[in-house]
Amino acid sequence: MRLAYNTYMDDQIKSKVVVDTKIAETIPTVVISPPPTPNKGKPQIVKPGFIQIMTKRVVNFFLDFMETIVVALSIFVVFYLFLAQPHEIKGSSMEPTFQNNEYVLTDKISYRFIDPNRGDVIVFKAPRNPDVDFIKRIIALPGEKVKIENGHVLINENLLSEPYLTSLTTLYPGSFIEEGTEIVVPDREFFVMGDNRAHSSDSREFGTVKRNLIIGRAFIRYWPINKFGVVSNVGNY
Repeated sequence: MRLAYNTYMDDQIKSKVVVDTKIAETIPTVVISPPPTPNKGKPQIVKPGFIQIMTKRVVNFFLDFMETIVVALSIFVVFYLFLAQPHEIKGSSMEPTFQNNEYVLTDKISYRFIDPNRGDVIVFKAPRNPDVDFIKRIIALPGEKVKIENGHVLINENLLSEPYLTSLTTLYPGSFIEEGTEIVVPDREFFVMGDNRAHSSDSREFGTVKRNLIIGRAFIRYWPINKFGVVSNVGNY
């Protein structure tokens, strides 16, 4: 009886196993994986804080600002050395054309391509003191004959028209040029005078000006602003 019971139990177990096998075939297998570990094996990216962001912005602004300053200074240096230069009028030697403390812009490039002309207002190194810049008007050109007689200027025996003058041209004892005496302007030199003949140290005193002493031509008066404009060339026979 015991053996029979056991046999019956074995049959029951076997039948259950068979049933379980069929069920296993019809039910899909579900695999549950562990949750993934974020950035496993990789460095984590830390977002910058407020202070870091502001510091970076300040540094970038400073670098941009310095770049702008450097570019501006470079342009100014090139402009100042090769193209134009500001000059302040000191004294009364060019009155009434220019007054004391007015400012002009001197063109430094034109005379590299063209020759100075009569009537041009030029800035040049003073022949007796190269550290000082003078501003005068060209009266006579290289090779021309100059004579001052009875307060008037003659170029090649022709009376020079000078509408910018308010008085006659005076001479003093010991001047470079004497009353009624004709001189010839040497090659590459110019005879210059101030518009205020009674208060100007010019070619009447120190002689003609060499071409290499000329800095440039005054071509714009930019101060005072109400007198802003191009400096005109006046000086004909």
